[in-house]
Amino acid sequence: MQCPDGSVGLELGRDRFGRVPLYWQQQQQVLWFSSRLQLLLAGSPIDINAAALHAYTCFSYVPTPLTPVQGIQAVPAGMQQTWQLDETGTLQWAQGRSQEWQEAGDQIDDEPTAVRSLQTLLKDSICRQTADLKDEPVGVLLSGGLDSSIVAALLVQLGVRVTAYSLDFGVPEQSELDYARCVADYLSIPLVTVDASAKRIRRAIAPTAAALDLPFGDGVTVPLFLLKQRAAQDTSVIFNGEHGDQLFAGWTNKPLIAAGVYSCLAPNDPSPEAAFYQQYLKTFHRLAGYEHHVFQPDFLTQHDLPNPVNWLREALDPQFSTAILHRLRRANLMLKGAQNIQPRATALAFAHGLRVRSPFCDVSLAEWTFRLSNELCLQGSCEKYILKRAVENWLPPEIVWRTKRGMGVPLTLWCFNDLWHDLGLWLNPAVLQAQAHLQPDIATRIVSGSLGGPIQGRRIGECLWLLLMWQAWRKAMLKEADFPHSWNHPFWLPAQLWRRLNQWQNS
Repeated sequence: MQCPDGSVGLELGRDRFGRVPLYWQQQQQVLWFSSRLQLLLAGSPIDINAAALHAYTCFSYVPTPLTPVQGIQAVPAGMQQTWQLDETGTLQWAQGRSQEWQEAGDQIDDEPTAVRSLQTLLKDSICRQTADLKDEPVGVLLSGGLDSSIVAALLVQLGVRVTAYSLDFGVPEQSELDYARCVADYLSIPLVTVDASAKRIRRAIAPTAAALDLPFGDGVTVPLFLLKQRAAQDTSVIFNGEHGDQLFAGWTNKPLIAAGVYSCLAPNDPSPEAAFYQQYLKTFHRLAGYEHHVFQPDFLTQHDLPNPVNWLREALDPQFSTAILHRLRRANLMLKGAQNIQPRATALAFAHGLRVRSPFCDVSLAEWTFRLSNELCLQGSCEKYILKRAVENWLPPEIVWRTKRGMGVPLTLWCFNDLWHDLGLWLNPAVLQAQAHLQPDIATRIVSGSLGGPIQGRRIGECLWLLLMWQAWRKAMLKEADFPHSWNHPFWLPAQLWRRLNQWQNS
């Protein structure tokens, strides 16, 4: 590119939704860049980035511009970064500029107007996403939730040949399959259920880690690998409902709204704003605040780990959005969306030769949502209110108006049963000791409930899975030699026997 001063430069940029990652590494006068981290690892010494590992344990993903590898950075979503040669011919990072999600000045508070506009925007988005399709069949990942159901309904309205794919975890009390079947029957489309039982998950952990450039610790990651693997047998294009939650404030926001209101009531007191950041950090439900229990003492001594709140500040910056829900939606788009959900979805699709389409990732639609008044997003206890009103005639009422539950991946159940012995392999004390990062006995402390008070029940499985996927990523990406294993852990015993022994010791 030609820079304004006449010099020659290079500009790297990403879209605001963060769908495709972009990594770069400068080695003297050479700038290497790629959408695949693996391509930058060849021939380079690999050192783990301590800050990235710490951030991963806090969020279950590595926030940009960090990557897990020291010396390699990621371009943040919505950012354009420029390099150019200075007067001495030295390659220098020149500037960066970003496209911001921010609250619009003209707010919409008329419900009928908002409903009509939203219906048009949703239809326009799906038309753009299908413009390049001929008569080929497509798939839609159908969870039975509102967002994926809307995408399926819009595809059917356009006359696209659609097959829906849903996960079956084999745990009836946590299953969303009945809702997915309800939608498929209502729209008269075939539904393929994909076995995501613990036995299949075990076999898919390593292939999933190999398919991902970055570690992703959400429990749904490996099930999604299996879902897209099955869909790829029938189609080359897969649609999803990702980003509906981020656009329409679909996560439970009540504690954050309370913290935000409190900060407005005491604008000169720094503690309410700090409390707001801490409340948002807690929504990740990971290991922030447990650093002395998670990492080895030498690791903590050698590295000055930053406060995890630092990675939230830009996304929660009130200068871009003052209304509380706009502020939260901006943060959800920039953090949970662009740094976790979207790059993960793209990587898993590419691994199976799929082109992934996310109709809610539409700039016109997203910018319009920043014109919505708080009351149209959250009315009483009803979240995503205006979205539900806009589509209530497209889907069954039991789908539109049911309370959001989220995908219930039975991680704790798996960890205490089918994956029990695997924990002793992936999180082996001798291996962790040799790697010199994580505490060797961390898995034992988590399953025994002694790591911390809030880490109980479902949080046990979430934390174990978080660490397991980090180790799986290390093995797949770093090609480390195998370390000697230790038997100094409970996972070689039958799980039920260990639990009885643990209860007896605690009593």
